[in-house]
Amino acid sequence: MEITCDKCNARLNIPDEKIPSGQRIAITCPKCKEKLTIEAPAALNSPEPPQAPPPAPEPSPMESYEEGTKLALVAENSTENKEKTGRSLDDIGYKCIMAESTSQAISKMRFNKLDLVLLSDHFDGIELDQNPVRQYINHISMSVRRQMFVVLVADHFTTMDQMMAFAMSANLVINRRDMDKLGGILKNAISDNENFYRVFMEALGQAGKI
Repeated sequence: MEITCDKCNARLNIPDEKIPSGQRIAITCPKCKEKLTIEAPAALNSPEPPQAPPPAPEPSPMESYEEGTKLALVAENSTENKEKTGRSLDDIGYKCIMAESTSQAISKMRFNKLDLVLLSDHFDGIELDQNPVRQYINHISMSVRRQMFVVLVADHFTTMDQMMAFAMSANLVINRRDMDKLGGILKNAISDNENFYRVFMEALGQAGKI
């Protein structure tokens, strides 16, 4: 749903699926900070529940961002690494959302269109293999997942190990000791990923699949 702020005329683009059907919600314009009221139409058909859903997320207030903003969710325990990650992502054009728990991270993914998710091993005291955040990512629709660049961080990874990334259903794996070089690593990996999907979509088009 695209709306225009009555006060400053800023255009905001909020995914329809993020607005509760048939309900009225209030959001804050990110540009002028004025309150806006949105009333979503009632859905004609109720969506089917997802298979094997993770634990229910914590309630999260509706957030809005200007159209074109690239959002990155960071799920990391270390305050030092959070700060490093935030600076690196800001330098390459992302706005960071910091999660404090697995349930909060899942809530942020449900209510925001994310371009990048960075999940660290032992975030919220849980190993990557068992982390509900990773399980949630693995159950989202393929159309949404293709637009999300997923980064996993752990001490035992070899940075940019493509086979490990494939095995973990991620776009990129990084060894924690390489976090100081995160910005450069991400720029290269994201560029490679975009090139891959461009060729992939062209091949599908030539085969008449799209």
